Amino acid sequence: QVRLLESGGGLVQAGDSLRLSCAVSGRSLRFYSVAWFRQAPGKEREFVSSRRWNSDAAEYADSVKGRFTISRDDARMMVYLQMDSLRPEDTAVYTCAAGLISTISTLSARAYSDWGQGTQVTVSS
Repeated sequence: QVRLLESGGGLVQAGDSLRLSCAVSGRSLRFYSVAWFRQAPGKEREFVSSRRWNSDAAEYADSVKGRFTISRDDARMMVYLQMDSLRPEDTAVYTCAAGLISTISTLSARAYSDWGQGTQVTVSS
């Protein structure tokens, strides 16, 4: 089992930046994809970003391209989501996830077997 714990959320103003962190416990993720999802009240969970652990290639939702960056620190076993130019519509609970690489699209929540608890991001106007 891969354990994930998010931190770094908070209340910010539009235009501000935040960096979310996801601490990964236990095992090497060399054969895993990691991702960030978010869910706003009354909305469905949506894909934000993903990457393979051993690749710098990343995927982003159109709504965050150019503003968000996913990265990882192998030595610290951390996944990050750098969020710049935040907008009120970015307000949501952000959750990190991990799953073994498979034929399931990494844009789908079904690709991920292990999930964190989430951290709240609130962007005021």
